[in-house]
Amino acid sequence: MSDLDKLIRGAPPLVRLDRPAEGVLRILIDRPEKRNAMDHRVREALTAVIGEALATPACRALVLGGVDGMFSAGGDVHSMGDLSEHDARARMRHIQVLCRLLASARLPVVSAMEGVAAGAAVGMALLGDEIVVGDRTRILFPFLKLGLTPDWGLLLTLPRRVGVAGARQLLTRGDAVSGDEAVACGLADERVDDDAVMATAVARAERLAALPPRAFARMKARLNEPAPTLAEALHREEDDQASCLLSAEFSEGLSAFLNKRAPNFRDSRFDVGASADERESYGRD
Repeated sequence: MSDLDKLIRGAPPLVRLDRPAEGVLRILIDRPEKRNAMDHRVREALTAVIGEALATPACRALVLGGVDGMFSAGGDVHSMGDLSEHDARARMRHIQVLCRLLASARLPVVSAMEGVAAGAAVGMALLGDEIVVGDRTRILFPFLKLGLTPDWGLLLTLPRRVGVAGARQLLTRGDAVSGDEAVACGLADERVDDDAVMATAVARAERLAALPPRAFARMKARLNEPAPTLAEALHREEDDQASCLLSAEFSEGLSAFLNKRAPNFRDSRFDVGASADERESYGRD
């Protein structure tokens, strides 16, 4: 049994795991009675599973979703009442663990936004790479109606997607964003029929999983933490390309180009994991 199969068989409560395509791990929040709302237990399960997935070489991409055609109603509001300041800060720090894990994931992360995606669930999706929505997808930002400020990194990730003015509009207007509007404003990447959302997300993840994993990880890290100046960007390019030009991935890509064939980066010699030095260099200024 492979490490990925062991991970799937050992799934904790409140999440369902499977492998819908080669190298793709699908993670579904399994709390249908609460419309897949995320409380402490769900966050704990997601953190554990995603952490294990990132340490599993056979896992090349993640798909996030929810059971019963419902992405997630967001944070479990009923778990937020009557908190002390200590409890409120502890809650936010627990959320931050999952946020940092997703944001720093070297793997492609695709979210299948079926049904409703609200608040924290939108924040979780925006920490990934691609978002697929359906005709009847409804995206909600209920924070201000609850007397809260947006969290899950939304005040960073949403403006990166739609601009500051667009983010302000989405966060303050109060009504739902449709699938068509989400694509039009840049919040989502593709709108398909409702019954095709999950399959499309899996197909996108499968395509991303076929890319050279180390080169992709470097590119993703740079996009997530853009250089402040052209000089710094060029310096980072030098570091990245010097490493890539000496890699097995480039050898495969060059061989494929010269021999007029498609490259195959799925071979086990292309270890998805990066060394400690590489992980440090990805985010170094």
